[in-house]
Amino acid sequence: MIPGNRMLMVILLCQVLLGESSHASLIPEEGKKKVSGLQGHHLDQSHELLRDFEATLLHMFGLQRRPRPSRSAVVPQYLLDLYRLQSGEAEEAGAQDTTFEYPERSTSRANTVRGFHHEEHMEQVTGGPEDGDAPLRFIFNLSSIPQDELLSSAELRLYRRRVHEAGERAEGEGLHRINVYEVLKPPRPGQLITRLLDTRLVHHNTSSWESFDVSPAVLRWTRDRLPNHGLAVEVLHLNRTPRQQGRHVRVSRSLHQAPGEDWDQVRPLLVTFGHDGKGHPLTRRAKRSAKQRGRKRNRNCRRHALYVDFSDVGWNDWIVAPPGYQAFYCHGECPFPLADHLNSTNHAIVQTLVNSVNTNIPKACCVPTELSAISMLYLDEHDKVVLKNYQEMVVEGCGCR
Repeated sequence: MIPGNRMLMVILLCQVLLGESSHASLIPEEGKKKVSGLQGHHLDQSHELLRDFEATLLHMFGLQRRPRPSRSAVVPQYLLDLYRLQSGEAEEAGAQDTTFEYPERSTSRANTVRGFHHEEHMEQVTGGPEDGDAPLRFIFNLSSIPQDELLSSAELRLYRRRVHEAGERAEGEGLHRINVYEVLKPPRPGQLITRLLDTRLVHHNTSSWESFDVSPAVLRWTRDRLPNHGLAVEVLHLNRTPRQQGRHVRVSRSLHQAPGEDWDQVRPLLVTFGHDGKGHPLTRRAKRSAKQRGRKRNRNCRRHALYVDFSDVGWNDWIVAPPGYQAFYCHGECPFPLADHLNSTNHAIVQTLVNSVNTNIPKACCVPTELSAISMLYLDEHDKVVLKNYQEMVVEGCGCR
């Protein structure tokens, strides 16, 4: 991955060639006018520059090509909520959902979260149509996970809907047991060879998501490269009545849909947590302030605004969030003698001192001294939703070095 300060240099290069603004977007209005006004060789140079710029950013994001999401691509609400909590946007908006449990344990070892919906055409019922308790087999295509991404955990999320009349029955009734299995061999008619992964006993009187640990199976498929024959979900209706049959856990599109219920948002979701070996894991954090410090007329080394707007390069169709971010950049003089507030190293002080008597030695340079990460939620080349932490993307401090 290209380090964050190199990425900022690329952005600054674009700003210089395409025009500058004190609160510039990725390609400022002035720069856009210049681009539209170029002719012949200069226009070709600009297009080549933008292509190289896009390729550089895509490489930094770990993508082989620019994603082109289909109209049917869906962003699960779970990953959107996870992004908002992880990036601090939920706290900033003051609308934090207290029912959402942030997966601290899983994210502490991962910098990438991916969401997968099952291949509906591969869904198979292993029992007869009269057997409502027969397991359903689901195939999740995980081939889009890069080989250098090491998964630490995975969970299967199933939505269960409240059955109203069940809550009125005696205690001990109205219960379901949900079992999740790994399918070990290709299924045969009436036969399914499985290994139990996780199980849960739930009551009918609540509508909520249930999370099941399927890490052992997913790790075998990705790390050990064993065949992926899918997962099987079994819903056992304890003390069931015919009125309750097949009305609780949403595992199939064919079930009766409740009013206002969107199948794309309640269908089974497989979530993987992994790390590509670059940067730090995801951490839940508060939203950082984008305020600048220092006086605007101060010409000494300091941080300046640089807003990167993804719509300027037409990426808002595949980057879900954020629409852009304040990257900042460092610029200004490192005068002799270097003041304490310029955050200088001893070497920079010595170099500036020597420069004052020998101009062949350059002055110290104004550079980033502290960088922070941003999180991005996007659709990859395979229409899969990815939440990823990118290091060294925002300048937090500048100094003379």
